[in-house]
Amino acid sequence: MRVGKILLALAAVTVALAIGGYRYWESRLAAPINVDEPTLYEVPAGAGYHQVVLDLSRRGILDDPWAFRLLTRLDPASVPSLRVGEYRLEPGMTGREALARLGSDQVVTYPLTIPEGWTFAEMRARLDEADKLTHESEGMSDAEIMAALGREGEHPEGWFFPDTYRYHKGVSDLDILRRAHERMEAILEDVWEGRDPDRELPIDNPYEALIMASLIERETGASEERRAIAGVFARRMERGMRLQTDPTVIYGMGEDYDGNITRADLREATPYNTYVIDGLPPTPIAMPGRAALEAAVDPKPGDTLYFVARGDGTHQFSRTLREHNAAVRRYILNR
Repeated sequence: MRVGKILLALAAVTVALAIGGYRYWESRLAAPINVDEPTLYEVPAGAGYHQVVLDLSRRGILDDPWAFRLLTRLDPASVPSLRVGEYRLEPGMTGREALARLGSDQVVTYPLTIPEGWTFAEMRARLDEADKLTHESEGMSDAEIMAALGREGEHPEGWFFPDTYRYHKGVSDLDILRRAHERMEAILEDVWEGRDPDRELPIDNPYEALIMASLIERETGASEERRAIAGVFARRMERGMRLQTDPTVIYGMGEDYDGNITRADLREATPYNTYVIDGLPPTPIAMPGRAALEAAVDPKPGDTLYFVARGDGTHQFSRTLREHNAAVRRYILNR
């Protein structure tokens, strides 16, 4: 009888110890991490759960690493699968919450903005400067980049949609370029398919619309003028007049452009000099946004054939060369 009481007492003590131990273990899992302000933590490629727990402990962020290692034995279903990337650990988070975040989609991302009207060279320079981005394209030629994107032989200018792209540490610049190219393809197709099928245009296909949109983008300082500028270009092409737009001259000059265009530059025969060539240049000269693409397929009706910058971002539009020359004297020569 006495032995039975002893065994019963031992069992009760064992149960009490087990319950107390479990509660203590749970309390260690629920203890707050040791950060006083939002802290970036990176899960490197190939790192496993135990490795990350040990690293967090060594950094003083996580107490009692044994409790989290024990979790893999007692409750393996609750152990998060960690994901590569940077994460923000917040004050007040428990250890379990912190590890759960390291397996979530709340990876820290960074913005990369490509403005409308930039050239591919300018986009490459921005990518080269981007922090936390893997620079796979470094040292590659434009042709090699296009081949890496599966677009071998395609001229890169104009084919990347200007926008703000977000990325996390370790993403490749080629990934950004691929996303931008796919967006431009999709938006160009959407705009071209959405044009008025009954309206005659001086452009015959989506690529010519992309070229035209790049000219509109480079000439436009005021967004409300895009369709008006498109209208001037469309009417000039319909009448067999040369486009005579300075941004094409500048693009054709390349690195020789020093901020000024001379009369000799306007006479220089380059594939992009629309003072010399008829029709559109052979490729886009910049990356147009959607509004410029829409203007290219929906030019504003009217009778204007010329425009000149007023100096405030807007243009003076004219119907005749005489009106245009007067506007040039007013806004350019007398300034």
